[in-house]
Amino acid sequence: MDEKRLRAEAAPLLTQSSQLLELDSHPEVLDLACGTGRNGIWLAAHGAHVTFIDKDLGRLAAVPKQCQALALDLESGEPQLPTARYDIVLVFNYLHRQLFELIKASIKPGGLIVYETFIEKQAEVGRPKNPNFLLAEGELSQRFCGWKTLHAFEGDVGCEETPCFKAQYIGRKPAN
Repeated sequence: MDEKRLRAEAAPLLTQSSQLLELDSHPEVLDLACGTGRNGIWLAAHGAHVTFIDKDLGRLAAVPKQCQALALDLESGEPQLPTARYDIVLVFNYLHRQLFELIKASIKPGGLIVYETFIEKQAEVGRPKNPNFLLAEGELSQRFCGWKTLHAFEGDVGCEETPCFKAQYIGRKPAN
């Protein structure tokens, strides 16, 4: 996959779902395991206030002035995220199951989760192969059971010349 393209373009799930994100309200966004920050930077360009979190911020592009970047290793010790702080949480190409409850708690009532990562079928065609980094069938939707599902998909998302199998989920946290 072309590394330059990865750095430049936000994920299609995000850009094609922009009408759900209410960007005119300048939402507070968490870009978790942000990598290069391509998704959060795209949202910041549309008015969002983004907090970029990754254990290594070395690949993160320049952070827009209304945003912040935090180097945090959420896989060691006792990870913490602020409670009910974010209107939107983004998670792309990352899975650490122990964080699901923290992620859910960090989203304000009525806020959104936008999640996309690899499913078990991906191991048949490429990386990752480690089952710790692969969602089981239906797992992502099940993790957000009780939330209003706005988009859910599992299958080949066509992100490379070879198949690329992922689960996608956009859901709204209950208001109460």
